[in-house]
Amino acid sequence: MNNHFTVTINDDNGVRQFNLHHFVKRAILYAVMFLGLVALIAAGTIYYLNDAVDNIEKKRLDMEVAYSKLHEKNEKLNQSVRDTEFALDVKKQELEEVSDSLSEIETLIGLAPVEDMPLQERVSLTKLNSESMATILQFIPNGSPIKYNGITSKFGYRTHPTLNRREFHRGSDMRAKMKTKVYATADGVVEYAGFHKKSGFGNLIILQHNYGFKTYFGHLNKVVIKSGKYVRKGDLIAYTGNTGMSSGPHLHYEVRFIGRALNPFWFIKWTVQNYKEIFEKEKKIPWQSLITAIAHIKVTNPTQTLPSSPLAQQSKGK
Repeated sequence: MNNHFTVTINDDNGVRQFNLHHFVKRAILYAVMFLGLVALIAAGTIYYLNDAVDNIEKKRLDMEVAYSKLHEKNEKLNQSVRDTEFALDVKKQELEEVSDSLSEIETLIGLAPVEDMPLQERVSLTKLNSESMATILQFIPNGSPIKYNGITSKFGYRTHPTLNRREFHRGSDMRAKMKTKVYATADGVVEYAGFHKKSGFGNLIILQHNYGFKTYFGHLNKVVIKSGKYVRKGDLIAYTGNTGMSSGPHLHYEVRFIGRALNPFWFIKWTVQNYKEIFEKEKKIPWQSLITAIAHIKVTNPTQTLPSSPLAQQSKGK
């Protein structure tokens, strides 16, 4: 058996022959096959790695896009948080201002502050007392019936300007020019409207209000309402004049309770700003009984201010 093979090399130096053993031949063959397998594995590995790298790069790009979107959402969320915090700060400031304003209203209407009372309860309690106050100021005469320019003759004993004798003056003579507008100072029914010769008031209006109150408006130039009509606080009822026993244009204004004349000055000055003052100034009226009687009544759309009040005049001028 021939276990040899001959390798012939022909070059410039001539022909050379090498005899190789068959085992070496196999070894070379195996080596070539191994190298080919290695090359094949390397090619497959390179292809796999390239594909893996491409997938990783794609995932990286996807992650970058996802991160960018997440970052954008996070920025929007942060902006939303900042906007919410700003809105909360504004609301907190508004609530503090409301609380301060509420404290002023509570003081105004005589509510003692209660420690740690929730704002909602304070508002409800203040609303209840404010509604009661609005009802009282709607039904009981208050505020000036004309634009206030002072009193020319006070309530009480005086020398009558035309009769020239000392007598009790049941009202207040309010300084006014001719044909100044006169307004009702509380809801009521017109008991009398026209010329009243016996009283000396000339053109006279008597309004009958709830709970025993009446108001008198004397020496009028012109009456614009009729007897039996219902009027609301703030309604125009007449114009000032100089009729009857009068020495010049003015308004004679009276407030009576169950037939008894009261000092109109305290009622003329009575407003929501000095709501409690009249309870000390005018002690002839059982205020607590009146407040209890009115407590269950709620007025729809109460008159906020008389047209003759400074606040109404200021609003009108704006």
